[in-house]
Amino acid sequence: MDRRSATTSLAAAAVAALVAAGGRSAGARTQETKKMPSGPRPSFVETDDGASLFYVDWGAGKPVLFTHAWGLNADIWEYQLTELVDQGLRCIAYDRRGHGRSTDPGRGYDYDRLADDLAAVINQLDLSDVTLVGFSMGNGEAVRYLQRHGSARIARLLMVSTIPPQSDGSLFNGMIAGLKQDRPAFFAKGVPAFTGGHAAVSPAMTEWVIAQFMRASPKGTIECMRAISRGDLRADMRAVTVPTLIVHGDKDQVNPLETAKKAAELIPGCALKVYEEAPHGLVITHRERLAQDILAFARG
Repeated sequence: MDRRSATTSLAAAAVAALVAAGGRSAGARTQETKKMPSGPRPSFVETDDGASLFYVDWGAGKPVLFTHAWGLNADIWEYQLTELVDQGLRCIAYDRRGHGRSTDPGRGYDYDRLADDLAAVINQLDLSDVTLVGFSMGNGEAVRYLQRHGSARIARLLMVSTIPPQSDGSLFNGMIAGLKQDRPAFFAKGVPAFTGGHAAVSPAMTEWVIAQFMRASPKGTIECMRAISRGDLRADMRAVTVPTLIVHGDKDQVNPLETAKKAAELIPGCALKVYEEAPHGLVITHRERLAQDILAFARG
Protein backbone atom coordinates (compact mmCIF):
# COMPACT_ATOMS: atom_id res chain seq x y z
CA MET A 1 0.00 0.00 0.00
CA ASP A 2 1.42 3.44 -0.94
CA ARG A 3 1.62 6.36 1.45
CA ARG A 4 -1.47 8.08 0.03
CA SER A 5 -3.62 4.96 0.33
CA ALA A 6 -2.38 4.34 3.85
CA THR A 7 -3.23 7.91 4.87
CA THR A 8 -6.70 7.61 3.38
CA SER A 9 -7.34 4.31 5.14
CA LEU A 10 -6.23 5.72 8.48
CA ALA A 11 -8.48 8.76 8.06
CA ALA A 12 -11.44 6.55 7.18
CA ALA A 13 -10.77 4.35 10.20
CA ALA A 14 -10.57 7.41 12.45
CA VAL A 15 -13.88 8.76 11.16
CA ALA A 16 -15.53 5.37 11.64
CA ALA A 17 -14.22 5.20 15.20
CA LEU A 18 -15.49 8.69 15.99
CA VAL A 19 -18.90 7.87 14.53
CA ALA A 20 -19.09 4.65 16.51
CA ALA A 21 -17.97 6.38 19.68
CA GLY A 22 -20.47 9.13 19.11
CA GLY A 23 -23.20 6.58 18.58
CA ARG A 24 -22.25 4.80 21.77
CA SER A 25 -22.15 8.10 23.67
CA ALA A 26 -25.55 9.10 22.34
CA GLY A 27 -26.91 5.70 23.24
CA ALA A 28 -25.41 5.93 26.71
CA ARG A 29 -26.89 9.39 27.16
CA THR A 30 -30.25 8.07 25.99
CA GLN A 31 -30.07 5.21 28.49
CA GLU A 32 -29.03 7.62 31.24
CA THR A 33 -31.93 9.89 30.35
CA LYS A 34 -34.33 6.97 30.45
CA LYS A 35 -33.05 5.93 33.85
CA MET A 36 -33.39 9.40 35.39
CA PRO A 37 -36.53 9.59 37.53
CA SER A 38 -38.96 12.23 36.45
CA GLY A 39 -40.05 12.92 40.04
CA PRO A 40 -43.52 13.79 41.28
CA ARG A 41 -45.28 16.55 39.41
CA PRO A 42 -46.52 19.50 41.44
CA SER A 43 -50.20 19.18 42.29
CA PHE A 44 -52.56 22.12 42.23
CA VAL A 45 -56.24 22.75 42.87
CA GLU A 46 -57.79 25.49 40.75
CA THR A 47 -60.30 27.76 42.50
CA ASP A 48 -63.32 29.29 40.80
CA ASP A 49 -61.72 32.76 40.93
CA GLY A 50 -58.51 31.71 39.21
CA ALA A 51 -56.09 30.93 42.06
CA SER A 52 -53.92 27.79 41.98
CA LEU A 53 -53.42 26.09 45.34
CA PHE A 54 -50.40 23.82 45.74
CA TYR A 55 -50.92 20.66 47.78
CA VAL A 56 -49.22 17.43 48.80
CA ASP A 57 -51.21 14.21 49.09
CA TRP A 58 -49.29 11.35 50.67
CA GLY A 59 -50.24 7.89 51.86
CA ALA A 60 -53.50 5.97 52.00
CA GLY A 61 -56.17 5.34 54.59
CA LYS A 62 -58.30 7.79 56.54
CA PRO A 63 -57.71 11.33 55.23
CA VAL A 64 -56.23 14.01 57.45
CA LEU A 65 -56.27 17.51 55.94
CA PHE A 66 -53.99 20.25 57.30
CA THR A 67 -54.32 24.03 57.14
CA HIS A 68 -51.39 26.19 58.18
CA ALA A 69 -50.64 29.30 60.19
CA TRP A 70 -50.46 32.87 58.92
CA GLY A 71 -47.39 33.52 56.77
CA LEU A 72 -46.26 29.88 56.66
CA ASN A 73 -47.15 27.05 54.27
CA ALA A 74 -47.77 23.31 54.19
CA ASP A 75 -44.10 22.60 54.91
CA ILE A 76 -44.58 23.50 58.58
CA TRP A 77 -46.44 20.18 58.96
CA GLU A 78 -43.44 18.17 57.73
CA TYR A 79 -42.90 16.18 60.91
CA GLN A 80 -46.55 15.27 61.37
CA LEU A 81 -47.03 14.38 57.69
CA THR A 82 -44.10 11.98 57.52
CA GLU A 83 -44.98 10.26 60.79
CA LEU A 84 -48.71 9.91 60.15
CA VAL A 85 -48.18 8.53 56.65
CA ASP A 86 -45.93 5.87 58.19
CA GLN A 87 -48.77 5.09 60.60
CA GLY A 88 -51.22 4.36 57.77
CA LEU A 89 -53.04 7.65 57.28
CA ARG A 90 -53.53 9.67 54.12
CA CYS A 91 -52.21 13.18 54.70
CA ILE A 92 -53.08 16.23 52.59
CA ALA A 93 -51.65 19.69 53.20
CA TYR A 94 -51.97 22.76 50.98
CA ASP A 95 -50.54 26.26 50.75
CA ARG A 96 -53.02 29.08 51.31
CA ARG A 97 -53.33 31.47 48.36
CA GLY A 98 -50.41 33.89 48.39
CA HIS A 99 -48.36 31.53 50.54
CA GLY A 100 -45.65 29.05 49.64
CA ARG A 101 -46.10 27.61 46.15
CA SER A 102 -49.69 28.73 45.60
CA THR A 103 -50.36 31.67 43.33
CA ASP A 104 -51.00 35.19 44.55
CA PRO A 105 -54.10 36.63 42.85
CA GLY A 106 -53.83 39.78 44.97
CA ARG A 107 -57.34 39.29 46.32
CA GLY A 108 -59.52 36.85 48.22
CA TYR A 109 -57.83 36.99 51.61
CA ASP A 110 -61.01 37.22 53.70
CA TYR A 111 -62.22 34.22 55.69
CA ASP A 112 -65.18 33.52 53.40
CA ARG A 113 -62.98 33.21 50.33
CA LEU A 114 -60.31 31.24 52.20
CA ALA A 115 -62.98 28.84 53.46
CA ASP A 116 -64.15 28.41 49.88
CA ASP A 117 -60.56 27.60 48.90
CA LEU A 118 -60.55 24.88 51.55
CA ALA A 119 -63.81 23.59 50.08
CA ALA A 120 -62.19 23.49 46.63
CA VAL A 121 -59.40 21.26 47.97
CA ILE A 122 -61.88 18.93 49.69
CA ASN A 123 -64.26 18.72 46.75
CA GLN A 124 -61.70 18.35 43.95
CA LEU A 125 -59.86 15.61 45.85
CA ASP A 126 -63.26 14.11 46.73
CA LEU A 127 -62.36 13.75 50.41
CA SER A 128 -64.78 12.37 52.98
CA ASP A 129 -64.61 11.26 56.61
CA VAL A 130 -61.90 13.91 57.00
CA THR A 131 -60.01 14.78 60.15
CA LEU A 132 -59.48 18.50 59.64
CA VAL A 133 -56.41 19.88 61.44
CA GLY A 134 -55.95 23.63 61.69
CA PHE A 135 -52.97 25.61 62.92
CA SER A 136 -53.42 29.19 64.19
CA MET A 137 -55.07 31.20 61.37
CA GLY A 138 -55.88 27.91 59.65
CA ASN A 139 -58.46 27.31 62.37
CA GLY A 140 -60.37 30.36 61.16
CA GLU A 141 -60.59 28.82 57.70
CA ALA A 142 -61.67 25.50 59.24
CA VAL A 143 -64.56 26.79 61.34
CA ARG A 144 -65.70 29.17 58.59
CA TYR A 145 -65.67 26.22 56.17
CA LEU A 146 -67.95 24.25 58.51
CA GLN A 147 -70.29 27.22 58.80
CA ARG A 148 -70.44 27.85 55.03
CA HIS A 149 -70.19 24.34 53.63
CA GLY A 150 -71.41 22.06 56.40
CA SER A 151 -69.86 18.98 57.96
CA ALA A 152 -70.94 16.27 55.51
CA ARG A 153 -67.32 15.58 54.54
CA ILE A 154 -65.74 16.31 57.94
CA ALA A 155 -65.61 13.68 60.70
CA ARG A 156 -63.70 15.66 63.34
CA LEU A 157 -61.77 18.87 63.93
CA LEU A 158 -58.44 19.34 65.69
CA MET A 159 -57.37 22.93 66.38
CA VAL A 160 -53.70 23.62 67.16
CA SER A 161 -52.63 26.94 68.75
CA THR A 162 -55.97 28.44 67.86
CA ILE A 163 -56.74 32.10 67.24
CA PRO A 164 -59.15 34.23 69.29
CA PRO A 165 -62.87 33.87 68.65
CA GLN A 166 -62.89 37.66 68.24
CA SER A 167 -59.82 39.80 67.59
CA ASP A 168 -58.95 43.30 68.75
CA GLY A 169 -58.19 44.99 65.45
CA SER A 170 -56.17 47.82 67.00
CA LEU A 171 -53.45 45.36 68.06
CA PHE A 172 -52.58 44.57 64.45
CA ASN A 173 -51.89 48.09 63.16
CA GLY A 174 -48.30 48.08 64.41
CA MET A 175 -47.68 44.62 62.91
CA ILE A 176 -48.89 45.72 59.50
CA ALA A 177 -46.68 48.81 59.75
CA GLY A 178 -43.73 46.56 60.60
CA LEU A 179 -44.39 44.38 57.57
CA LYS A 180 -44.46 47.42 55.31
CA GLN A 181 -41.30 48.93 56.79
CA ASP A 182 -38.94 45.94 56.96
CA ARG A 183 -40.56 42.59 56.31
CA PRO A 184 -37.41 40.42 56.75
CA ALA A 185 -36.63 42.05 60.09
CA PHE A 186 -40.25 41.68 61.21
CA PHE A 187 -40.15 37.93 60.63
CA ALA A 188 -36.67 37.48 62.10
CA LYS A 189 -37.72 39.26 65.31
CA GLY A 190 -41.03 37.41 65.49
CA VAL A 191 -39.81 33.83 65.17
CA PRO A 192 -38.36 33.66 68.74
CA ALA A 193 -41.86 34.34 70.08
CA PHE A 194 -43.19 31.64 67.74
CA THR A 195 -40.71 29.03 68.98
CA GLY A 196 -40.41 30.28 72.55
CA GLY A 197 -36.67 29.72 72.45
CA HIS A 198 -37.36 26.01 72.86
CA ALA A 199 -34.35 23.69 72.89
CA ALA A 200 -35.95 21.45 70.26
CA VAL A 201 -35.59 24.24 67.67
CA SER A 202 -32.09 24.39 66.19
CA PRO A 203 -30.65 27.51 64.52
CA ALA A 204 -31.11 25.74 61.18
CA MET A 205 -34.77 25.10 61.93
CA THR A 206 -35.22 28.76 62.88
CA GLU A 207 -33.81 29.76 59.50
CA TRP A 208 -36.15 27.25 57.84
CA VAL A 209 -39.18 28.86 59.50
CA ILE A 210 -38.03 32.37 58.52
CA ALA A 211 -37.57 31.16 54.94
CA GLN A 212 -41.18 29.98 54.90
CA PHE A 213 -42.38 33.38 56.06
CA MET A 214 -40.29 35.10 53.40
CA ARG A 215 -41.77 32.89 50.70
CA ALA A 216 -45.24 34.29 51.38
CA SER A 217 -46.59 37.18 49.32
CA PRO A 218 -46.22 40.62 50.95
CA LYS A 219 -49.75 41.41 49.78
CA GLY A 220 -51.06 38.10 51.04
CA THR A 221 -49.53 38.37 54.50
CA ILE A 222 -50.79 41.91 55.02
CA GLU A 223 -54.29 41.12 53.82
CA CYS A 224 -54.45 37.94 55.89
CA MET A 225 -53.38 39.89 58.96
CA ARG A 226 -56.22 42.30 58.26
CA ALA A 227 -58.59 39.34 58.00
CA ILE A 228 -57.43 38.10 61.41
CA SER A 229 -57.77 41.58 62.91
CA ARG A 230 -61.37 41.86 61.69
CA GLY A 231 -62.23 38.27 62.45
CA ASP A 232 -65.30 37.43 64.51
CA LEU A 233 -65.54 33.65 64.63
CA ARG A 234 -67.85 33.33 67.60
CA ALA A 235 -70.88 32.29 65.56
CA ASP A 236 -68.76 29.89 63.50
CA MET A 237 -67.43 28.20 66.63
CA ARG A 238 -70.86 27.88 68.20
CA ALA A 239 -72.09 26.18 65.03
CA VAL A 240 -69.43 23.43 65.04
CA THR A 241 -71.14 20.04 65.38
CA VAL A 242 -68.26 17.57 64.83
CA PRO A 243 -66.08 16.21 67.66
CA THR A 244 -63.43 18.85 68.35
CA LEU A 245 -60.12 18.89 70.19
CA ILE A 246 -58.02 21.99 70.86
CA VAL A 247 -54.29 21.57 71.52
CA HIS A 248 -52.63 24.68 72.95
CA GLY A 249 -49.42 25.55 74.75
CA ASP A 250 -49.38 27.25 78.13
CA LYS A 251 -46.37 29.35 77.00
CA ASP A 252 -47.97 30.61 73.80
CA GLN A 253 -46.80 34.22 73.38
CA VAL A 254 -48.79 34.78 70.17
CA ASN A 255 -52.20 33.60 71.34
CA PRO A 256 -52.19 33.07 75.11
CA LEU A 257 -53.87 30.03 76.63
CA GLU A 258 -56.92 32.14 77.49
CA THR A 259 -57.60 32.26 73.74
CA ALA A 260 -58.00 28.49 73.61
CA LYS A 261 -60.17 28.45 76.72
CA LYS A 262 -62.58 30.96 75.17
CA ALA A 263 -62.76 28.94 71.96
CA ALA A 264 -63.37 25.70 73.86
CA GLU A 265 -66.25 27.31 75.74
CA LEU A 266 -67.94 28.29 72.48
CA ILE A 267 -67.60 24.96 70.64
CA PRO A 268 -70.14 22.40 71.88
CA GLY A 269 -68.47 19.40 73.53
CA CYS A 270 -64.97 20.65 72.74
CA ALA A 271 -62.03 19.12 74.61
CA LEU A 272 -58.93 21.17 75.47
CA LYS A 273 -55.49 19.58 75.84
CA VAL A 274 -52.78 21.85 77.24
CA TYR A 275 -49.11 21.22 76.46
CA GLU A 276 -46.89 22.34 79.30
CA GLU A 277 -44.00 24.66 78.33
CA ALA A 278 -45.23 24.74 74.72
CA PRO A 279 -45.13 27.92 72.60
CA HIS A 280 -47.30 28.88 69.63
CA GLY A 281 -45.13 26.85 67.27
CA LEU A 282 -45.67 23.56 69.07
CA VAL A 283 -45.96 21.85 65.68
CA ILE A 284 -42.15 21.86 65.70
CA THR A 285 -41.25 22.13 69.41
CA HIS A 286 -43.56 19.25 70.40
CA ARG A 287 -43.69 17.57 67.01
CA GLU A 288 -43.62 13.94 68.16
CA ARG A 289 -46.28 14.40 70.83
CA LEU A 290 -48.55 16.31 68.46
CA ALA A 291 -48.22 13.63 65.77
CA GLN A 292 -49.30 10.96 68.25
CA ASP A 293 -52.25 13.04 69.45
CA ILE A 294 -53.39 13.62 65.86
CA LEU A 295 -53.04 9.90 65.16
CA ALA A 296 -55.13 8.94 68.18
CA PHE A 297 -57.78 11.56 67.39
CA ALA A 298 -58.01 10.61 63.71
CA ARG A 299 -58.40 6.93 64.54
CA GLY A 300 -61.02 7.68 67.15
